Amino acid sequence: MNAPELLKSLGWPTGDANDLPASAKRFPDGGSWRFEIPSVEGPRVLEAVITEAQRLKVPLHRISQGSGIRMLTDLEVLEMGRLCRDAKLELCLFVTPRAVYDTGAARPGWQLRGMDAIRHCLDDIQRAVELGIRGILVADFGLLHVVGRLKAAGALPGDLAVKISVLMGATNPVNIRLMQELGASTVNLCTDLSLAHIATIRQVVDIPLDLYVEAPDGLGGFVRFFETPELVRVGAPMYVKLGVSNAANIYPAGLHIEVLAVNEGRERVHRARLVYEQMVRHGADGSMSKVGAADLAVPVAV
Repeated sequence: MNAPELLKSLGWPTGDANDLPASAKRFPDGGSWRFEIPSVEGPRVLEAVITEAQRLKVPLHRISQGSGIRMLTDLEVLEMGRLCRDAKLELCLFVTPRAVYDTGAARPGWQLRGMDAIRHCLDDIQRAVELGIRGILVADFGLLHVVGRLKAAGALPGDLAVKISVLMGATNPVNIRLMQELGASTVNLCTDLSLAHIATIRQVVDIPLDLYVEAPDGLGGFVRFFETPELVRVGAPMYVKLGVSNAANIYPAGLHIEVLAVNEGRERVHRARLVYEQMVRHGADGSMSKVGAADLAVPVAV
């Protein structure tokens, strides 16, 4: 058999979907897209993001953080949980450690180095869960496998959302389907994937896809606002993410750069408003999920 026949025999697409078929898949509430504001590094940044979203009338669904759970005190985690709970927002905190926070000359992206690192990550997850968090960010296949098994066994909450980081290299239908089978709840795609790539992924992947329509410089710096209606059409259900190009890297965040992190957070909401107005002009705002959808991983009170 030739390569297309071999792929077809395994149930995979035989090439990219250059005809760009529309996705018929949706979030549980029937919506096709949602907004995510990433890099919300602590309670003060979160307060600023929520306030700016209210001022600019931007409907938000998910907040994510990148510096890591270990960079937040218990009180900070609890405060972020309360703020998101009051605003009916999903909150995803990044699990640490990861290679860039670890020692060693060879740094394999944000993968984990050794079994101790996986154990430390489980400690991080258990602490977050005990503080009411129901959404985590992972960037390692091994950790994803362990978390998926623990959820299935009841050792971690069944409603724990496991979000895959953009640094995990979600680039094709096969590796993303594997992430889904290992227990991923939602997958952040690499920022440079084309409409045809995303349409092909959607043929074999059911979980939501997350995509930066403006990417930080370290992830390409692409500004793809103009493509957002088509990205949602072929990739639904999709979380539309707003980074900021030409911005400082704020990981790990802290008081020394809090003003910068707050201003970057506010600008991400402004970028979301730009995208929202474009979606309104294209008539796609009506297909957006409602704020506070029941399936969101909103923190629980403890």
